[in-house]
Amino acid sequence: MHITMISRRHMMLGATSLAALALAGCTTTKPTIPVAPPAPAIPPEYLAMYAAIPDERFPIPAARIDLVDPIYWRQEVANITGEKPGVVVVDTPNRFLYWTMENGRAMRYGVGIGREGFAWEGRGHIAYGREWPTWTPPSDMIKRQPELEPYRHGMEPGPENPLGARALYIHKGNRDTLYRLHGNMDANSIGKAVSSGCVRLLFQDVIDLYDRVRWGAPIVVVQ
Repeated sequence: MHITMISRRHMMLGATSLAALALAGCTTTKPTIPVAPPAPAIPPEYLAMYAAIPDERFPIPAARIDLVDPIYWRQEVANITGEKPGVVVVDTPNRFLYWTMENGRAMRYGVGIGREGFAWEGRGHIAYGREWPTWTPPSDMIKRQPELEPYRHGMEPGPENPLGARALYIHKGNRDTLYRLHGNMDANSIGKAVSSGCVRLLFQDVIDLYDRVRWGAPIVVVQ
């Protein structure tokens, strides 16, 4: 009887110790979830710059500039291009487009560069532009992407049209280079090399550029 009582006491003490250890174990191994730092607030002037444009032919939503590196947000900078005022300069490697202005300043835009964006370099001029243009894919593009065959004779304007809200058409002499500056609302493409297209700007940026450029303005494309 005495031995049984002692054994029972040991078992109870042992069970209590194990429970205490288990409880202690739960306390010490409780995972800690790291708290991500809050995303920096976008300055109000940029929110206004990239706000929705509801009175366009096709209403334009606000651009998702939270998905774009701030270095590619539109901003006035020193003119480092060496070009006189009134010239468009496309810095392909760095994904910048400059519109040169007076007093040594320039408006700089972030751009995305597609396959066709690497196909031409040098000097030309902006022959003309179009608001909400029709898009006609080149024959070489249709060969690579047969699903574009329905658009051989043109795709109607609209937000899904690859040229977007505006397009500027680049000529060299009397020859169309097939090089375009155009709109695109894929914020993830700005600052990157993407699969197709020429030089793309957010809709708000291509509209701003379109309103500044005069037809015949020189353009320099640096690869």
